[in-house]
Amino acid sequence: MASQTLNSYNSLAETLGPNAGAALRIKQVALVALGIVLLAVLAKIKLPIPPSPVPVTMGTFGVLAIGAAYGPRLGLVTILGYLIVGALGYDVFANSSAEKFGLEYMMGGTGGYLVGYVLATLALGWAATRGWDRSVIWMAFAMLIGNALIYVPGLLWLGVLYGWDKPILEWGLTPFIIGDFMKLALAAILLPVTWKLVGKART
Repeated sequence: MASQTLNSYNSLAETLGPNAGAALRIKQVALVALGIVLLAVLAKIKLPIPPSPVPVTMGTFGVLAIGAAYGPRLGLVTILGYLIVGALGYDVFANSSAEKFGLEYMMGGTGGYLVGYVLATLALGWAATRGWDRSVIWMAFAMLIGNALIYVPGLLWLGVLYGWDKPILEWGLTPFIIGDFMKLALAAILLPVTWKLVGKART
């Protein structure tokens, strides 16, 4: 298990590879770049899940997994880097395109969810410092919190943008519940299993 000081645990990213000097900085830069690319790729992956009319995108899975694996600081730098790349006009979001991108896209209906990405990354990073990413049950609980932190600002922004007389929950929550539970289960299993593999590799 990672080192523990005053009930604070290292994240997976902190545990693997160099932890001091120039090598650490190079690792951190590489992880941020890799995380941004991974978030952009996962955002474009869409899986149909009948009977829901809305396909599952893997973007939220990437956000939550990176938050847990990277920890709060490196995770925050990565998600902010991802948002900056999107703000510069690159097609890195789930529904962005060559015609719909950049700040104008980010200020549309998806804007609140992008704010939620930042909050969820910090929450999952904090959970990793408590060791929650080593337990399936605790990791599932952390994922529930992370999902809530994505949806709350997302739904609030939809209400502000389009009006509370509109079917906000039908637009921004209920079609995604099945897919989110699937992603939650995947992430809740993936991180603890990875920790077990790391532990075995060191024995």
